[in-house]
Amino acid sequence: MYNETFSKRQGFFQLKEKEIIIREDAPEGFRGFLRMAFYDLNKKPSDLRAIVTRVLKIPPDSDNWSEYPNIDGEVEQLLENCEWYLIYDIIEKIIQKLNFGGEKEKFTTEINEYFIANGIGWKIVSEHIETRGDEVFETAVNTVVSVLETAKLPTAKTEIREAINDLSRRPTPDITGAIQHSLACLECVTREYVGDSKSTLGDLIKKFPNAIPSPLDQAVTKIWGFTSEQGRHLREGQAPEYVEAELVVEVTSAIATYLGKKFCQR
Repeated sequence: MYNETFSKRQGFFQLKEKEIIIREDAPEGFRGFLRMAFYDLNKKPSDLRAIVTRVLKIPPDSDNWSEYPNIDGEVEQLLENCEWYLIYDIIEKIIQKLNFGGEKEKFTTEINEYFIANGIGWKIVSEHIETRGDEVFETAVNTVVSVLETAKLPTAKTEIREAINDLSRRPTPDITGAIQHSLACLECVTREYVGDSKSTLGDLIKKFPNAIPSPLDQAVTKIWGFTSEQGRHLREGQAPEYVEAELVVEVTSAIATYLGKKFCQR
């Protein structure tokens, strides 16, 4: 493990989570922190420049040859002036280049803690940046993935992972895709639970009224209606918002978790 700070070693450190207020942006302060976090790994400005210019698809400035202040200044300007979503591409490329173990762990931890402390709705998971929700959302999604894996329902697990991937797309999330995949996850789990591999979720609720206890079954019916309208039959000028898709993913994850646990108990 990389060397922790005094406050962490002594148990004083408590990371305070800030409400998520930033998604489609990479604030100036974060861009500067990215440089510092990279240099803390005993890396040089030229190391970072090689990664940044590769992602931005531009040549490095051949007139800059000294690490400080020339190359460092060049990197600073490149990071300050590029599109916000390219910053996250750069982070992923950095992680790919770091050594396994200490370097990857330290850099990933530093960036994830910055996200949490500064209300940025992203997180690094397995070397990729994904959308991050509030504590309730994160708990629902993480739990359903674990439960579906235990229940050996790979199709449903893939669908909820695809929903997260759609919410994580940069620069523009695939809102309707997230809604469709989250619904497909719940539909897959319900089919396995009731033993009907062909009916739609709406029909399953009608045919097997005891599959989900009342009044939660009505909630599922409402979700089915919403996702059918918003996710499958999108009308001009009535596109769902990110927060609506996030809510659908969260709720369907919770219900799929319930059915997945019941399925495992059989």
